[in-house]
Amino acid sequence: MRNGARPFPAAALIVFAAALHGTGCGGPETPAEPARPNFLVILADDLGYTDIGAFGGEIRTPNLDRLAASGLRFTRFYTAATCSPTRAMLLSGVDHHLAGLGGMASLMGEDLQGRLGYEGYLNEHVFHLPQVLREAGWFTGIAGKWHLGDAREHAPPERGFDRSFVLLSGAASHFEDAAPVDTLDDIVYRRDGEIVEALPAGFYSTRFHTDELIAYLDEAVERDQPFFLAATYTAPHWPLQVPDEHLDLYAGAYDDGWEALAARRMEGAKRAGVIPADAALPPLPDYARRWADLTEDERRVEARRMEIYAAMVERLDHHIGRLLAAVEASGRLEDTIIVFLSDNGAAGEDVFGLADNETFLPQRFDLSEEAMGRMGSFVWYGFEWAHAGTVPFRYFKQFVHEGGIRVPGFAVVPGRWSPAAAGAVSGEFVRVTDLFPTILDFAGIPPPSAPDRIAPTGRSLRPLLTGIGDADPMVAEGGWEIFGRRAFRRGPWKAVWLAPPIGDGSWALYDLDEDPGELRDLAGERPAILEDLLAGWERYVEENGVIVTDDDRGFGKPLPLR
Repeated sequence: MRNGARPFPAAALIVFAAALHGTGCGGPETPAEPARPNFLVILADDLGYTDIGAFGGEIRTPNLDRLAASGLRFTRFYTAATCSPTRAMLLSGVDHHLAGLGGMASLMGEDLQGRLGYEGYLNEHVFHLPQVLREAGWFTGIAGKWHLGDAREHAPPERGFDRSFVLLSGAASHFEDAAPVDTLDDIVYRRDGEIVEALPAGFYSTRFHTDELIAYLDEAVERDQPFFLAATYTAPHWPLQVPDEHLDLYAGAYDDGWEALAARRMEGAKRAGVIPADAALPPLPDYARRWADLTEDERRVEARRMEIYAAMVERLDHHIGRLLAAVEASGRLEDTIIVFLSDNGAAGEDVFGLADNETFLPQRFDLSEEAMGRMGSFVWYGFEWAHAGTVPFRYFKQFVHEGGIRVPGFAVVPGRWSPAAAGAVSGEFVRVTDLFPTILDFAGIPPPSAPDRIAPTGRSLRPLLTGIGDADPMVAEGGWEIFGRRAFRRGPWKAVWLAPPIGDGSWALYDLDEDPGELRDLAGERPAILEDLLAGWERYVEENGVIVTDDDRGFGKPLPLR
């Protein structure tokens, strides 16, 4: 393994595969299932659809690739378009407009703040997955990003976590300085609900969060409890940073630019089976820069951004490998159901356009080329690289187009539950809200119900994951809204609305089966289909308490997306 990556010990690889799939000499079997499985949910932050090898990427991710090959990959796994709404949906099983994150907490206007479903934290009107599991006897732990409420009464212990070490805000320096990335956030870590005054020397987020999770695993084993661990990593969210010894892991790898990378990613995704073999490479948008038009100095800087991003993803994979090896060493792997996903699409925003960052970032960080990726620096990679990270889909994080809400995701169910072959790919429509009922189904816990709480609305994926039993009809239907941006999908058809100046204030219609890049607007040709979708959109608004705004409230410098 190159560049110091240390995945599972070589001697453990056969044990790992056999433990997950029951692949003894006699072939797959389905022994009696244990009463209480363990759960490990791994959530990456701003990871693009094709960033890992299992989804066609060139970044070295051996641990995730091997894990994905042990399970079921989803090609239509949907989240919200930004991080905290997705996290609210994961832990509540309902749409984020019901769970308290109708918008990003620090970006909601006064007309939205504090209204029902827009409290800015994971509210008390929904059930909390870790609380339900803890009450049923599971040990619960989370390390990484929280972003679901800053106050002590909204911290992880109040939502059901036995142990926690979390970053409260959306982003910060990944090193011990914990520098805030804009003036909207007061950077605070909490450990088990209490404020952490200072981080230890040598702190690096991905490594430290993994250390915490391994400690929680050990505690669960010592207590002889099944565990639910949420590994909510803050990588590869900007600022793009890695320890100095890893800065050159991808030196020279992206010198041919983003158009070339997009073409390679397309072919890789086709070989991986996660996009159709006949999918067309979407053109670089008109507003984007062409690599050939950049100066030599500009190309060097832009390539360096992507090099650092790739190094962050590789190191994320390395530490996930450490975590998986710890689960294997604990003897719990054959009883552990593992889910991996990103919280939204690749981050293409221009961060200078957030709050007063145009003046704040140069004052707070070293923005020089020499400092890129190091502690004290601030780097993001921009929409051209994000375009390559989301092909064949359109746009990126913050947008309700496919590039913002369709993410890499897979689940691994050990052989004692699942006779299905490993390495399969599913095109079923799956949403992050489905994870709550799926976990309870495997745990044998009845769906929660209370007159003052909103019950999870997702569906259990257990029949899909195991091939056993009758699955609920998985109708590809759902709505999305964030920052005034709107979408509704039913079957292959999807309607999308963007306010000026980024859109024209009218609904567009796309056939995702024929046009996954959402490039051909069929609203004028298929008015009856659009009308039907808009009726579905109105139901989504009513059922989920969406407050519809007609102005665009996204962050970052706006792009001429029309």
